[in-house]
Amino acid sequence: MATTTATESLSNGEGPVHEDQGDNLRPEDLSEMLAAGTKDVHEQAENTQFVKDFLRGRIRKELFKLGAVALYYTYSAMEEEMERNKEHPHLAPLYFPVELHRHEALARDLEFFYGAEWESQIRLSPATERYVERIREVGREDPALLVAHAYTRYMGDLSGGQVLKKVAQRALKLPATGEGLEFYMFDAIDSPKAFKQLYRSRMNQLELDAESKKRVVDEAVKAFHFNMEVFQELEEMGKPIEEEDDTENGMPVHGDATGDVSKCPYYAAKTAAADGTTHACQLAMAMLHHPSGQVLVAICVALLASLVAWYLM
Repeated sequence: MATTTATESLSNGEGPVHEDQGDNLRPEDLSEMLAAGTKDVHEQAENTQFVKDFLRGRIRKELFKLGAVALYYTYSAMEEEMERNKEHPHLAPLYFPVELHRHEALARDLEFFYGAEWESQIRLSPATERYVERIREVGREDPALLVAHAYTRYMGDLSGGQVLKKVAQRALKLPATGEGLEFYMFDAIDSPKAFKQLYRSRMNQLELDAESKKRVVDEAVKAFHFNMEVFQELEEMGKPIEEEDDTENGMPVHGDATGDVSKCPYYAAKTAAADGTTHACQLAMAMLHHPSGQVLVAICVALLASLVAWYLM
C-alpha cells in the first residue's frame, strides 16, 4: 500500500504536492481563525459524557457499532459532496480522496460487525440525519462551507484517532490485526503531523475574503454542534442496552482511566504515551481493593522484605 513521508509527494487529483515548510501563521489565516473560533464548542464536545466514557474504555460493542453507523452516513454524505464539488476553487486544494476518505473503510468495519448483509441492518438516526441534511445543503448551495465540515472531521481523525483505536481495541477485545477499526487507519498517510501541516497550509492559501472566512468558522461551530447531538443521541441509545459485567473476580478487565479524561477525539493523541503506565496503576489499585489482591500484595511485600533482609545480612 502507498504511504507518504514528510518529504514525499501527496496526490489530491491535481498532481504531486509537498509539505509546506516554515509557515508563519497569522491571526487572519483560516486555520488560526478556525482554531480560535471553535475553541469553546470544542471544549463542550470533549466534555460530553459519551466521549469521556469512550476514553475511559467504557464503551459497549453495540454502542460502538451504532457510532460507526452514524459515521458511515456522515462521511458518505460529506465525501459525495466533496466529490461532486471537487473542481470548486475552494475545495480542489483540499481534495485528498486517497489519503482521507473514510466511507469505504467504515463500510468494511460495518461488514465486520454486522455481516455481509450489513446494509439492510443499519438505519439513519434522527441526529445523524440532521447532520447529513446540513452537509447536503451546503454542498448544493454553498460548497465553500464544506471546508468547515472536512476540517472538523478529518483533522480530528488524524489528531486523536490512534488513541481511540487503542481504547476500542482493548475495551472491546477486537482483533490486533485491525478488523472493525479500519476507520482509524490512514494507510496512505505516513506522517499525520506533516499531513495536517500541509492541509492547514492549503486552507490558508484559499482565496477567501474576511466575511467568507467568518462564515466557514461559523459552519465549523455548527459541525461541532451536530457531532455533539450525535454523541448525546448515542448516550440515550446506550441506556437501554443491558449492562454487561465488566469485572472478572471483582477486578476491572479493561481498566478505567483516572485523571483528566476530557481529551476529545480531535486532540487526544497526547494521552497515548501514558496509556501503559495508567493501565498498570489501575490494575494495582484494583488489587488493593479486592481481598484476594490484598493477600497477593501482602505476600509480595513479605517476600521483598525477606529479600532485602537477606541482602543486608
